[in-house]
Amino acid sequence: MRPLDCAARGHDNLTGLHEGASGRRTGIVVVDDDALVCRWLRSIIEPQPDLEIVGEATDGVTAIALAGQLHPPLVVTDIRMQPLDGIETTRRILQASPGTRVLVLTTFALDEYLYQALRAGASGFMLKSASPEELLQGIRIVASGDGLISPSMTRKLINTFVATPSMARDTPALPTDVTGREREVLIAIGRGLTNLEISAKLHISMATTKTHVSRLLTKLGARERAQLVIAAYESGLVAPGRVR
Repeated sequence: MRPLDCAARGHDNLTGLHEGASGRRTGIVVVDDDALVCRWLRSIIEPQPDLEIVGEATDGVTAIALAGQLHPPLVVTDIRMQPLDGIETTRRILQASPGTRVLVLTTFALDEYLYQALRAGASGFMLKSASPEELLQGIRIVASGDGLISPSMTRKLINTFVATPSMARDTPALPTDVTGREREVLIAIGRGLTNLEISAKLHISMATTKTHVSRLLTKLGARERAQLVIAAYESGLVAPGRVR
């Protein structure tokens, strides 16, 4: 049995997806400077027939090197680390391995760490207080290509903007190829509306709404819906104030 600690290690000749007894397995790199958290993560992930820890790191620098070597489908990382925190680690991991998705674990519900990590390209967020079942569900959601940002969490993110308007401080302009309809969809996303609510508000089909959302993600270089919320605020389309 492998030792239950977070050493800087990676398995050789790995591509991220592996054949297990029950089929394809998703390779995961775990990053945390707390040995107890590493043991907790391994005890939860290792027994799963569809998941496998292929690398471990105790710091961001090692995690970036592992991601560049292994190109894992998923990295699960702490947010408070030295010398690189989880935000900068996320940014550099995605540069080293663009196909990798990052799930951030934090002890803080919603603060500027979450906001900054979203901007860095993280695909999901979970509290370390989550149950094993919740953690596994979150890992599978993010690994499958979805973002772990529910409408309720999006609205909490909006509330963070409302409470701290100074967070939206860069105010970049939208790309010139964003259409008028796409701007309307982006405003609705920024106000926390779901695709169903956007369809009803703008009197368009669900398929059309999804197409607009997909195009916005591409044009704005966003990986997740919550990053569109940030873009709506930073571009000035939506101002901190009334959410809905």
